[in-house]
Amino acid sequence: MTAPVSGQGSGLVGGPLRARDLLAALVVVILWGVNFVAMKWGLRSFSPFQLGAARYLCAALPLVLLVRPPRMHWRWVVLFGLFQGVGQFGFLFIGLKVGMTAGLASVLLQTQVFFTALFGFALLRERPGPPLRWGMVLAALGLVCFAMNYVGPGSGVGVAAATTLAGLLLTLCGAAMWASSNIVSRLAQQQSPGFDPLAFVIWASLVPVLPFVALSAVFDPDAARWLQWQTFVDVPLLAWASVAYLGWAATIVGYALWTNLLQRYPANRVAPFSLAVPVVGLTAGWLLLDEGVAPWQWAGIALVVAALACVVLGPKIQAKMASSA
Repeated sequence: MTAPVSGQGSGLVGGPLRARDLLAALVVVILWGVNFVAMKWGLRSFSPFQLGAARYLCAALPLVLLVRPPRMHWRWVVLFGLFQGVGQFGFLFIGLKVGMTAGLASVLLQTQVFFTALFGFALLRERPGPPLRWGMVLAALGLVCFAMNYVGPGSGVGVAAATTLAGLLLTLCGAAMWASSNIVSRLAQQQSPGFDPLAFVIWASLVPVLPFVALSAVFDPDAARWLQWQTFVDVPLLAWASVAYLGWAATIVGYALWTNLLQRYPANRVAPFSLAVPVVGLTAGWLLLDEGVAPWQWAGIALVVAALACVVLGPKIQAKMASSA
């Protein structure tokens, strides 16, 4: 058994991840990477709003009957559910529908790291350190490369035609909403220290269901068909499997494993594994959906992944350099 890190009572484990925990981290990476393919499959049978309602209903039930509500003011639960549910996945699902591949979505959604930094600076007065500043520069260059896919040579042809500017912008809006939910989580932690994060997510999963149902009723021309039982019978098994995957595997299992790792290891030991999510997402999109990647998109992917590596690994390298000086 590995020794604890310096500071008795921290409860954190020092050294590399044990074999069981390393396997758990890899399972999370795979669950979250394949998550985007499941979204694409689900959108073949559901509208974006219908898939959102089904995903969160599946994530909430039956766990809300088994897990006690988090000990905090309900406004944080509602705000988190609106930003992370209706905001993040509402924009993302529409983006995937109008023109975004699963693989590129897995990369672009990681820009939430930089939106979180911007919102944290504006709302919480959190000043970004040098690694984050360099990471934001690299991410900005990456977004320029993605934009060149629509204005540069070969735009709208072949692989480049699989994505649209609207899909790109909507996916970035989803990342911004994810960042907003991160700010809500920080404010909730300030107001209610030590709340149970898993209970928080489970109960917040109830919040997006009614807004998604209302949006579907207003904007989906076929919304009334869900009042007939035959509609549920006619939905392909793959679509229902996608809903179950999104609700239980990607949301509940993935989040539970990730939270458990963060509770027992320093964040700088766990966070680097998130860099592999876009790799799995791109690979899954290629293998399962036959998605390709255009040259400008490869350049953007490389810059965004480099930016994430700078943010995640930079502080650790900086601390080592300072300690050896």
